[in-house]
Amino acid sequence: MGHADAHRLKLLSYNIQAGVDTRHYRQYVTQGWKHMLPHRERLQNLNRIATMIQQYDVIGLQEVDAGSLRSGFVDQTEYLAHRAGFAHWYKQVNRNLGKLAQHSNGMLSRIRPSHISEHKLPGLPGRGLILCRFGGVTGLSVCILHLALSRRARLRQLAYVSDLVSALTHVVIMGDLNCSCDSREMRLLRQRVDLQEPVCDQSTFPSWRPMRKLDHILVSESLRVENARVLDYPLSDHLPIGIDIVIPKGMDLAA
Repeated sequence: MGHADAHRLKLLSYNIQAGVDTRHYRQYVTQGWKHMLPHRERLQNLNRIATMIQQYDVIGLQEVDAGSLRSGFVDQTEYLAHRAGFAHWYKQVNRNLGKLAQHSNGMLSRIRPSHISEHKLPGLPGRGLILCRFGGVTGLSVCILHLALSRRARLRQLAYVSDLVSALTHVVIMGDLNCSCDSREMRLLRQRVDLQEPVCDQSTFPSWRPMRKLDHILVSESLRVENARVLDYPLSDHLPIGIDIVIPKGMDLAA
């Protein structure tokens, strides 16, 4: 597991807004061009993100660009993996606009996954899920996803996710779910899958004045969680969430 603690796994979920550093609502308008065209501050901001994520073992990224005009044709998942020293990474392109944009989810890991699969979520095209397994079927399963803006679509998507993970023993679901902890969608998910969410009292959006809890890490009741927190790193319009998982006795993540 590299420099990772053999009994603990540090996880992070982060919507990085394709490397755009937004600090005020007005910048969605005044700096909207940054979402379509390259600019040097994007790479500088990615470097700051890379420094911050170095302390983690498995990272789920949302709103990553897989290498288009707006990112200077930089695959941001791969770039962050190299810059922060992660041996394993995976990208899922969910909305391919050719040279204009490559909207993606991303995974970075210091541990070699035993299996990775990607899934298209129900609803309009453009939303997906990465499922990474560590240590085989009885090991740890990590889902990285970015849900739709529409509640109707989110209900369908979380029903799909619950069916996908219901037979798995140790599960982590993390990402930008675009809904709050007490939303109808989240209640549906927790009714179908035995999950806990240790950070529900801390908002993640907007990063400069957090008022809404859109980003989540949900964990099977079978896993012990420590140091769950929203991190004060406003390098996107979302704040990242970090947790530590205590690895159950007998679980070999490298198997």
